[in-house]
Amino acid sequence: MPFDSAEEAWFWYARCQRLRREGARFRDDGGQLRRPCDPDDLYRAAVALLRGKRIHLHHVAVLAEYGLRDRPPDPRCGDEQRAARLWDEALDHLTTALRGKGIVA
Repeated sequence: MPFDSAEEAWFWYARCQRLRREGARFRDDGGQLRRPCDPDDLYRAAVALLRGKRIHLHHVAVLAEYGLRDRPPDPRCGDEQRAARLWDEALDHLTTALRGKGIVA
């Protein structure tokens, strides 16, 4: 079942990464909620956008920081306005890439 948005997919990826660092191992055990990809597919999509110069390192830094916070940057907060713009730009590019792979609806 595809994710509803690139943002939802990215937060899922960030949670998976956090669990991996804590020692979790992922396997397909036929659970109720099946995802259309591996967590590494999201990483590879972001890296491909970076290598293709569609996004830049500051986009990746914002994706990483707010992915770990498990919330998007708030454009109403003065110190998060730039991050919110970068977040939106990165997710716009990720949406296109992930839709093409059937990861996002």
